Amino acid sequence: MKLPGKIPVGSWFILNNLKEKRRHEMLKKLFNSRWVVPGALCASLIALGVAYAGEPVKSSYSPVVITEPFEETMSRMKAAKPGVMKRQMDLLNERYDLDNRPAKGVMMSGGEKPVQEGVRAKLPKGMTWEKLALMTPEEMRKKDLWPIGLLPLPHPNHQEGGMVFPKFHIDEINKQEGRDLTRFDLDLDLPDHLLPEFPSPIYLTTRPDLGDVSQGKVVTMMNYYEMFNGILNPKQLEGLRLLVTAFPQQQFNQTKDRRSELPSRGVTCFDCHLNGHTNGATHLVGDIRPQEFRHRLDIPTLRGVNIQRLFGSQRALKSIEDFTEFEQRAAYFDGDPVIATKKGVNVLERGSQAHFMAEFQALLDFPPAPKLNIYGKLDPKKATESELRGEEIFSGKAQCAVCHPAPYYTDNLMHNLKTERFFKPRMVNGRMAASDGPIKTFPLRGIKDSPPYLHDGRLLTLEDTVEFFNLVQELKLKEKEKKDLVNFMRVL
Repeated sequence: MKLPGKIPVGSWFILNNLKEKRRHEMLKKLFNSRWVVPGALCASLIALGVAYAGEPVKSSYSPVVITEPFEETMSRMKAAKPGVMKRQMDLLNERYDLDNRPAKGVMMSGGEKPVQEGVRAKLPKGMTWEKLALMTPEEMRKKDLWPIGLLPLPHPNHQEGGMVFPKFHIDEINKQEGRDLTRFDLDLDLPDHLLPEFPSPIYLTTRPDLGDVSQGKVVTMMNYYEMFNGILNPKQLEGLRLLVTAFPQQQFNQTKDRRSELPSRGVTCFDCHLNGHTNGATHLVGDIRPQEFRHRLDIPTLRGVNIQRLFGSQRALKSIEDFTEFEQRAAYFDGDPVIATKKGVNVLERGSQAHFMAEFQALLDFPPAPKLNIYGKLDPKKATESELRGEEIFSGKAQCAVCHPAPYYTDNLMHNLKTERFFKPRMVNGRMAASDGPIKTFPLRGIKDSPPYLHDGRLLTLEDTVEFFNLVQELKLKEKEKKDLVNFMRVL
């Protein structure tokens, strides 16, 4: 392609303000004209997401200048929403049994919500978990027998991505603060009974005598002071204030490049990490490009961050201060500092903001585990026979303790399960199901409180998790051993 002369500045502004279709036509003519496009202006044109012949350019950056009027964007996405959600729910129903099947007598730590039981991932026709466990990874890959429920799980709309919150949380924040976290383009896909309890309890390392200090409430800007004044010191109280303060975010901000009907004050840290735990909200990780390779994010609990040494599923940040500071620059804006500047990034001051927030987070304790001794192992006088057998399998045949040793059941390292051994790469609702790479070892203390499981939430129950690792590690566990393993993890 010949690139002679120079684009007049006025022409650039005209192109920038044209509607997309017309701009494509003008660019075609431009590239065949007598002008030379200087490097800086070429970069600007590429930033618009436009290439020669009108094809979109793959870029690490999001488009900065949005030319479609906001009302048209919202109207178009609202019209597409039923189809988007139907496609995702069809996929979930194809992958999983989504029924409400609570385990008898097994409750989450707050005592209000039952733990869901049973394997939910569906198998290929005529296949059983026992038959699969006898096959090699190569056989499963060749015959395409890896259960689709064990493939990476896409975001409700993977091409669009962004933070999505459960309706029970949206309703509560609207009620307390008048701040609407509804997206006009999509909803959360997983049913409420497969998500953590709401509101979740709060346990403090500094005041174990108080037990759950949440009072059964969702902690927000409207109540944090009255709830924690006299329990926290002033620095910790200020850290909590910042954790429940809304700041602009990719989908929720004051610009026209947003996914809320009205301009939004933004989101808080506790909108995902509800009460310092998790509410089952989802997002896409910001540290991968292109979009189809970004992982869906199962929001992790903040309980026990004081004993962790890596933060972020793959970023391996080295402190909770790092995590706190960079979440506002990264997760809030898809890891794009250009967009962050446009939408109003809140840059935390390290010494008096990030540090205060981190200090409060470091107080968030795991839930009580009355059957564990001071070494984090089962007390034989309190545990059942099944739980004791499960602990033995966990440390022995199943090799869980290699990565998840007591007392907190994490080695604070990263491991690559290489699940790509079992299936051929494929596109699933906009998500390229391929290799995951090394992922952080999350603690298993209090694990029954934080479904779904794995870094992207693809495993809906602890039973699903056991079947997944039985195949990945080629363990050949027996049915009774699997049940004992689940019973052990429920008491951690």
